[in-house]
Amino acid sequence: MRKILIAAALGLGVALSLAGCHNKEAAVTQQAAATVPRPTSATDIPGWQAYLSQVVQNNMQGVSASSPYVYFVPAGTDPTDVAERQRQLEQVQGVVARTVLPGNMLAFGGPDSALTAKMIEDSFMGATAGSFKGVTVLFIGDKADDAAVQKAVAPTSATYKFVQM
Repeated sequence: MRKILIAAALGLGVALSLAGCHNKEAAVTQQAAATVPRPTSATDIPGWQAYLSQVVQNNMQGVSASSPYVYFVPAGTDPTDVAERQRQLEQVQGVVARTVLPGNMLAFGGPDSALTAKMIEDSFMGATAGSFKGVTVLFIGDKADDAAVQKAVAPTSATYKFVQM
């Protein structure tokens, strides 16, 4: 009987200490996530990617897939940026044409909200009506571009989310 009580007390102590560690880790993770600011420079690619990742993670409600499709749309007019946007557009158009399984998310963001909005509009131009039912489309941009993106996505029956930058 005494050995059972000692084992139970030891098990309870281990469980409580592990629970305490988990809470500390969660608090540190939440604090770190809350500290990613919106970059001030359009050329700060790592900063933008960290910022957009945080926004996407904060908007995963209703998404059952573990990793969303996140598209960082680069700003800029140099040939490299233009070519990158064109490649992304072709990729997203292919994804939209094939459709996405319910429970997934497509998230779009970048330093230039108008360029991001145009990519979404162009990508969803040929989408089949009702083809994205159960899929979340997240646009991270400026309020001025929200209505046009929402209009482009609406025929697909996707759940549309907008986050103001």
